Amino acid sequence: MNYISTRGNAPILSFEEAMLTGLARDGGLYLPATIPQMSHADIAALEGVSYEEAAFRIMWPFLGDTFTEDEFRDIIARSYAGFGHPARAPLKQLDQGHFLLELFHGPTLAFKDFAMQLIGQMFEASLKRSGKRVCIVGATSGDTGSAAIEAFRGLDAVDVFILYPHGRVSEVQRRQMTTPVESNVHALAITGYFDDAQARVKDMFNDFAFRDGVGLAGVNSINWARVLAQVVYFFTSAVALGAPHRKVSFTVPTGNFGDVFAGYIARRMGLPIDRLVVATNQNDILHRCLTTRDYRPDGVSPTISPSMDIQVSSNFERALYYAYDQDGRAVAQLMAELKAGGFSVSQGALESLRETFSSGRASEAETTATIARLSDTTGELLCPHSAVGVKVAEEARQTGTPMITLATAHPAKFPAAVKQATGIHPPLPERMADLYDRDERVTRVDNDLVAIETLIKERVPQ
Repeated sequence: MNYISTRGNAPILSFEEAMLTGLARDGGLYLPATIPQMSHADIAALEGVSYEEAAFRIMWPFLGDTFTEDEFRDIIARSYAGFGHPARAPLKQLDQGHFLLELFHGPTLAFKDFAMQLIGQMFEASLKRSGKRVCIVGATSGDTGSAAIEAFRGLDAVDVFILYPHGRVSEVQRRQMTTPVESNVHALAITGYFDDAQARVKDMFNDFAFRDGVGLAGVNSINWARVLAQVVYFFTSAVALGAPHRKVSFTVPTGNFGDVFAGYIARRMGLPIDRLVVATNQNDILHRCLTTRDYRPDGVSPTISPSMDIQVSSNFERALYYAYDQDGRAVAQLMAELKAGGFSVSQGALESLRETFSSGRASEAETTATIARLSDTTGELLCPHSAVGVKVAEEARQTGTPMITLATAHPAKFPAAVKQATGIHPPLPERMADLYDRDERVTRVDNDLVAIETLIKERVPQ
């Protein structure tokens, strides 16, 4: 299985190489050269199997010879052993034909655990075999950072540096990043927004001397292995509602486009997905692009759903690659235009995107109202990101096709927003009950590439 860059000018890599590399050297994102197919019978055979077995069957064709079957089954088993629900990603019915996919039963109470726990185990197995050491640098709007730190803390061959926007994540998200005591993990609070943190990470990957000097690796959703792990729950939830014998639609609250792009890959693999609905908060650049053709960042407005406060959605580049008929030069041109202020999607590419994706947005007032209404009518407490998804899904639903909305985080990760809407303070699970009592360890850093690189070089073992 070969992996190629969306910009068409980087070395072709194996799965293992792409996983450890993250961002391609031409600035693009890696994708499989061909997408493995699952037949009607293959998908039907997923009914009734464990989440771990489904994960093995869906991901195995993408791995090439990176692991043996036994190794990969063991990696999957370890990855999901710490989840708090036996189904791993259970479905809950909200209304006739509308279901909530609970993706918050992992160690850090967010959907990022599905991918990050798996990547942690794969990195460890690969690095033990090679004897190499890597330095993981990631940017987070809240959940990726805590999931990465949880997955990699204490590992001998990995150092982890997570950049998050100072003052722009919830207290629970921050404490999950700043309270681990292991010396190989570092939380860096950067001045600015998530887009600034993400830009500095990309700058580090494009600084080849620094990249090679510290052994840089990435675990943001630029990393293909992250996307691949998220493909699995699209299959398991769709099969639970009758796929492949009926079509299913999904609504995905998203900022960086990684989770909804995983649904796109599932669709290309053969899963009968009718629509993938992109749900945005008031930072609605993806919704604007899908409705107007124009992708032009115009600043971030802080919201109660901070993990979606993004204007540069990295994984949208992968969708554009397919919309432009896998033309790397066209994608590279669009990304160059984005650096200069923005771009317009061609009419043909827009029509291609609209064959699969539709979109909607939720204002702050609508998000709060959705949290309150669902609490009153169903007893379900939604985190604000999941509430954005539910509000958009209710508008996009079509009779006869089940709609699955992805619940991306536990309400206890955003207690202030939930309490404001419902009067209820959602408690943390028992295993995290002492989170507010733990000492924090964090470093403030300016939004400056040289300062960040200098700090990392000082802390990485030589």
